[in-house]
Amino acid sequence: MAKARVGALAECTEQGIREDQRDAWVASNPRVLAADADLTAAQDARAEATLTQTVLALPRPVWEDVLREHAATEAQADRGMEYNIDTVPAALVAARHVERDAGGAEADGMSKADAQELLDTWSDGDAEALFTADLVINQTLRADLGRG
Repeated sequence: MAKARVGALAECTEQGIREDQRDAWVASNPRVLAADADLTAAQDARAEATLTQTVLALPRPVWEDVLREHAATEAQADRGMEYNIDTVPAALVAARHVERDAGGAEADGMSKADAQELLDTWSDGDAEALFTADLVINQTLRADLGRG
């Protein structure tokens, strides 16, 4: 888009387009219009392929259940781990994932198997970011508990 606009601006000088008419001339240039259409199509494709998630902490009893069900193995505990790093990511992603229907009501969420498949098929960085977001939101103090 930028390249098309720069090219159209250069043509303005060649064509003798007055400065007060250049913005309109550039905006109607066929290469600028084509670039704008390509940009819009690319943005639409990105939006359709983008998965947006809102990360909310689990209620404390649910969080504790996930940790209890996926306790560290003896070897992991010896290394200071609090949970089983092999099984807790999918369990946490599944427990935290909430689907909403078209009306905004909660519907069935994600199974542990679906969460594991998601974590296995995403890139390492994306999978780690998903799990880390879910983990951090459940382990971070988010409230000011001062006197009011």
